[in-house]
Amino acid sequence: MTQRLQDIAASSIASWIPVAILAALPFIVGGSWTFTLGLCFANSIGVLAVSFLVRYGGEVSIGHTFFTALGAYAVGVLDTRFGVSLWASVPLALLLGVSLGIAFAWPSRNLHGIYLAVTTLALALAVPEMINNLDWITGGYEGLYVSTPLVPGVEMGLQRYYLGLAMLVAVAAAVARFRLSRQGMTLLLAKTHPAAADAFGTRRVWARIAVMGISGGIGALCGATLAFSGSTVSPGGFTFWQAIFLLVGSVVSFYGLSLVRVLIGGAFVTLVPQLLSASGAWIPVFYGLSLLGMILLGHYLPRIQKTLARRKGGA
Repeated sequence: MTQRLQDIAASSIASWIPVAILAALPFIVGGSWTFTLGLCFANSIGVLAVSFLVRYGGEVSIGHTFFTALGAYAVGVLDTRFGVSLWASVPLALLLGVSLGIAFAWPSRNLHGIYLAVTTLALALAVPEMINNLDWITGGYEGLYVSTPLVPGVEMGLQRYYLGLAMLVAVAAAVARFRLSRQGMTLLLAKTHPAAADAFGTRRVWARIAVMGISGGIGALCGATLAFSGSTVSPGGFTFWQAIFLLVGSVVSFYGLSLVRVLIGGAFVTLVPQLLSASGAWIPVFYGLSLLGMILLGHYLPRIQKTLARRKGGA
């Protein structure tokens, strides 16, 4: 029992170490890195949204930019048109994401695999056109600028950074708590053993709808964080390729739902393209090799660790 409590305490401390390091970074690195890391935190939330759908719904989405755009424009429109800060726009973004996630899941509740993936693809392809056709409120190609401070009197660069970090930590903590809850166990049971879940009164169809609603809400929070941390909202940030990048981040994190895992996925999505920006025409090649390297590393790392542990034990 004592060993179990020690393991739990050690795990809790280890999970807070990255947060403490990231909280101190703005006082160490320059302003450009602070801005980039703020975007990394926002993209990590998007990776978490896609991974949640995979882990609890067993489905892949290539259209989550629909939900991120929803959250981003909820913040952008309320800020630009009405001067409303994130205190009011973030709850609205979450509500819209959950509601439209459920609205999308209901007609597609019986679709699985590639059929559902193609359906979400339609969302990704429609997002830029929808934004441009609603230019009277979205600003069209020019987009919107988010400038209302969350805390008046505090430097905006720091606000954009710490809001992204706080939002990521809050969402990851909420998901971690959900995973241990009875509702989380029920949704997981509906995915892995639908017959058993049905015997306990949980139909798989309703579980899938609930998962899409939660995933859509997390995606909207990603968009809201992107809008504030990135300061601008425009159609170029919600293209089909952005949806692919979120899926790539989810794959790199091996569909993990922990803070460290989603940070790895978000960092790959945000930082790798910037590090390769000077490679010219070789960018796609190096990006593909980086992705392959991360997947192979994640696949073989547990085996390497087991081999080293056996050798250490034998010695």
